[in-house]
Amino acid sequence: MKTRSFAGLDLTHPLIMGIINVTPDSFSDGGDAYRTDDAIARGLALIEQGADILDVGGESTRPGADPVSESEEIARVLPVISALTNAGAVVSIDTRHAAVMEAATAAGASIVNDVTALTGDARSLDVVASSGVSLVLMHMQGTPETMQRDPYYNDVVGEVIAHLDAQVAACTERGVPRAEIAVDPGIGFGKSMDHNLELLKSLTAFQALDCPLVLGVSRKSMIARLSRGEAPKDRVAGSIAAALAGIARGADILRVHDVAETCQAIAVWQAIENADTQSK
Repeated sequence: MKTRSFAGLDLTHPLIMGIINVTPDSFSDGGDAYRTDDAIARGLALIEQGADILDVGGESTRPGADPVSESEEIARVLPVISALTNAGAVVSIDTRHAAVMEAATAAGASIVNDVTALTGDARSLDVVASSGVSLVLMHMQGTPETMQRDPYYNDVVGEVIAHLDAQVAACTERGVPRAEIAVDPGIGFGKSMDHNLELLKSLTAFQALDCPLVLGVSRKSMIARLSRGEAPKDRVAGSIAAALAGIARGADILRVHDVAETCQAIAVWQAIENADTQSK
């Protein structure tokens, strides 16, 4: 059987995408890595902790976030991407803007991670198709500014899959290899709590797209709402619980803040799942 891979990385085990928010206003880490030196140091630390991919973003996409100019976004992420790729890291650029994609891939990013699935900028598909990079297409209803204003679906799983399928088809028609297109259901992006839980419960349905599956639940507000209202940095245990549930349902890549803790949990969970229980 042919080994599955994405961006040159083996998918026979879950990949960890470590988050680096080069922003002053991220919901999850409050600008901890806003300074260039801090962002680079965080990236190097995440590699040591077990991250396979470093996802660098210069614009917050939290609910209600204000947009950032492309020039400001580029200024934030470029030195971080250059330094981390020079250190040998596989870097993805988390952006919805074609100009940022162009600059980031020229600086060494080998993956584009777009929360709009290339619908947010008319040039995005051209940039990705011509650059030869791998791609993560995420589903979002609305925009970060509006997405949590009463999101509605008749069939959330079916509608999210249909939207992603259409975007994958548009990319493959332009020559992007299907094996280099990953899909993300977009937990928390234009979804209610019930929508999120239904998507998480039904992740196996996304295998019909025949693309690697990315899951990003780390530190999201749904964890606090399901628990005791914890602050973002106190949602590690819930994030790991969601990650393991995701792996059990076919998630290939986990986008997380807490890399070391997630790697430890996966190692133990997989050892138990793969243990030979026959008597010796």
